[in-house]
Amino acid sequence: MGARRAGPTLSVEKQLWAEGHEVVVGIDEVGRGAWAGPLTIGAAVLPKDRRVYGVRDSKQLSEARREQLYDRVGEWCVAWSVGHASHEECDELGMSEAQRLAARRALDALDVVPDMVLMDGRWNFVGGDNSRTIVKGDATCLSIAAASVLAKVTRDRMMRAASEDHPGYDFDRNKGYPCPRHQLALAGYGPTAIHRRTWAFMDSLPWLTTRRRTAAELAADLAAARADDQLSLPV
Repeated sequence: MGARRAGPTLSVEKQLWAEGHEVVVGIDEVGRGAWAGPLTIGAAVLPKDRRVYGVRDSKQLSEARREQLYDRVGEWCVAWSVGHASHEECDELGMSEAQRLAARRALDALDVVPDMVLMDGRWNFVGGDNSRTIVKGDATCLSIAAASVLAKVTRDRMMRAASEDHPGYDFDRNKGYPCPRHQLALAGYGPTAIHRRTWAFMDSLPWLTTRRRTAAELAADLAAARADDQLSLPV
C-alpha cells in the first residue's frame, strides 16, 4: 500500500502569526480553465484555536464530500468570502486581469483587513508586500485549502443552477469545463449566454459569426481601412 498523503497544515499561518501578522487570509481560484461560467476566488481566515478535520484541496475531494464540508468550513472561519469575474469580464479583460479582479472582490468582501494573503502557485495575482505565493499551497496550506473548498462549492452550485436554464450542456456535471459532451453540445447548439466567446475553442465552430479575429486578420482590416481613407480624401 502507498503512503497516505499528508493533509494541509497551519504551519505557514502559525509562523506568520508568530511574526505579528494577526489576519492571515488564504485564497484560491476555480474556473480558470472552464469554457463557461465565472472565474471564482475564495478567501478564508482561519482561527488559531479551533480545527475542522478532513479539509483538503477541493480537487482531492469528491463533490459530495465538498458539499458536506462547505457549511462546516464557513462556520469555522473567522471570516470568509467569495469573489467572481463573470464570463463577460473574462472575455473583456483576459484571464490574468479577470483573476486579479475576482481576487480584489473576494478580499474586499471580507469584514477584516488582511495582514498577509497566501495563494497557491507561483504567480502573485494579488500583489503588494503583504502577499505570498506557495507552490502546491492548496495541498499544504490549510487556509488556502479551505478557500478552495468554499470557492469550488460556490461555483459548482452556480453552474448546477445554470444547467436548468441551458439543458443539453451538462453544466450540472462538467461545471463548464471541457469534455466530449460539452464540445458536442457546442457544435450542435452553439454557445450559451454564459460561454466565454473569445476562447480558442470557439474557433472550431464554423458557423459562429463571433469567431476571434487573428492578429493577421486585424492587421489586414486596418490596412484596408487606411487605404479606403486615402482613396476618399478630396483631391
